[in-house]
Amino acid sequence: MDAVSTRVRLRVAPGATRAGVVGRHGDAWKVRVAAPPEAGRANDAVVLLLAETLALPRSAVTLVSGHSTRDKIVDVAGVERSDIERRLAFAAGNERRA
Repeated sequence: MDAVSTRVRLRVAPGATRAGVVGRHGDAWKVRVAAPPEAGRANDAVVLLLAETLALPRSAVTLVSGHSTRDKIVDVAGVERSDIERRLAFAAGNERRA
């Protein structure tokens, strides 16, 4: 069986009070992280947040584009796009109710 790999577009808001998945932002998912956009700290926080939200090991999430911008593309290994969309939508719904 071939390994599944899915690219996901993100719009990141660094330096937020609370980290989490906010919802859709065009064709991307908007996420917030508390880490500042300095020395790659926000990028690391984004990868960790996505891994935790998708219940994956950190090594399954790789930042492939957007290292110095708010618009990023991450590669997620081992999960189909439909599962990623469902899990992120669930996380965004929980964030709004929290």
